[in-house]
Amino acid sequence: MERYDAVVIGAGNGGLTAAATLAKKGVNVLLLERHNIPGGCATSFCRGRFEFEVALHQLSGLGTPEKPGLLRMELDKLGVMENLEFVELSDLYHVATPKGFRITLKTDRSENIAMLQEKFPHEKDAIDRYFDLMASYANDMIGAFIFRDPEPSREKYPYLYKYALRNSKEILDEYFSDPLLKAILSVYWGYLGVPPTRLAFAYLAMIFFQYMEFKPYHIKGGSQALSNAILNKFISDGGTARFSCGAKKIVVKNGRVKSVVTDNNDEIITEYVVSNASQVTTYTQLIDPEYVPESVSVEIKGRNLSTSAFTMFIGFDCEPEELGITESTNFLMDSTDISDAILDRMQNLNIQDELMVLSCYDIADADFSPPGTCQANVVTLKYGEPWLRIPPRQYHDVKFRCAESMLKRVEQIYPDAKKHIEEIEVGTPLTHMRYLGHPFGAIYGYEMLTKDSLFFQPGPYSPIQGLFLAGGWAGDNGFEPTLRSGISAAKSIIRRLGVK
Repeated sequence: MERYDAVVIGAGNGGLTAAATLAKKGVNVLLLERHNIPGGCATSFCRGRFEFEVALHQLSGLGTPEKPGLLRMELDKLGVMENLEFVELSDLYHVATPKGFRITLKTDRSENIAMLQEKFPHEKDAIDRYFDLMASYANDMIGAFIFRDPEPSREKYPYLYKYALRNSKEILDEYFSDPLLKAILSVYWGYLGVPPTRLAFAYLAMIFFQYMEFKPYHIKGGSQALSNAILNKFISDGGTARFSCGAKKIVVKNGRVKSVVTDNNDEIITEYVVSNASQVTTYTQLIDPEYVPESVSVEIKGRNLSTSAFTMFIGFDCEPEELGITESTNFLMDSTDISDAILDRMQNLNIQDELMVLSCYDIADADFSPPGTCQANVVTLKYGEPWLRIPPRQYHDVKFRCAESMLKRVEQIYPDAKKHIEEIEVGTPLTHMRYLGHPFGAIYGYEMLTKDSLFFQPGPYSPIQGLFLAGGWAGDNGFEPTLRSGISAAKSIIRRLGVK
């Protein structure tokens, strides 16, 4: 039987950074991935002459070389920054409605305030106060959590203590009366998976602040380029990777990890495992039930699976300007409702007035698609469970009915879009379930409800000795948090191994 110091299960964001961090320290690591390419959500696929980006909309936490964010610093330590080229996006997002309303928020605070005040003069003072609140809250979060103040207090961080556990809609309602303005300022809930009624203001304030202060980015070559760069660094540092070979079982004895059995029935002796699979899969499929502590079962039962998504990947036979697309990130808004009614729409097997995001990477990177073309990724959130109830013979009818409805919504904003389609691919929650291996195709792991927010997350730790968790199921979701989660899991193992 083979022996490794550590085995990493899954080559998604968290698994890749965990493996690379361990290998860089000289730890003997095996990385297992059931797909034939690395990346998980951070991948691409080809149709015709287009290479479609799967999931990345805006990369956070990078910052500039002069003002680096945490992610830039971590990737630099891994030694992958020199092999990547990032493209800074000039806009936060563009909001468009079928009635002709348009507004584009930029990555400059004063510019955004002035623009919003021009559009909503009756909310002028409230806009100033709200942006002050977001900045004050973010600064408290950075001081208390990012810099890990050992003695946080209400006196030192008043905004953190006052607003951390309140939901976003409550705060928006306190500051504003205009429903359109509230909807515009809360569209980032689509990146987090739960509507403003259930989304902790902590998340909404931080994501807005992060993108405004540290800028949003895309990657030359898409997120697949990032995954490839981390994998290549892992291998060059002595790591071993096996693709088209997942993990079948994590063997546990006397409360600690003993080995991993692969899909090829090879048993790998190891004392440490980082699972980048979902927490549900890890504890219910990879580990025999008698070895799963009751506390784990209680935790899993007490949390909700996140939404999945209905996604359309479109390759156009023209430049974006010909379609009227002038911004990278576009939220198509047909309703200003930010109530719990959003949850009902996410359960429906149709597409009507849901919030959508259309990302066109060619705006910031003219080389992203072949000359004379462009591509767009259009997403709306849908729970996976209703899709599992569709009889197989009806699945394609429902899928293409939703796709047609989504195209009509796109045409409301960009009237010539349909006539310029060269390639199109559609992904439903079942597609995400198939490729990610997540229950119900949950793209954000667990729902990021206020009660499960970052203040209550256990991080990479497991009650089973030697087992650590990485990815969106182990903490926050999105590219930056999942990349950093793998690094955190690896550092925990490094400390236990006593590696310097």
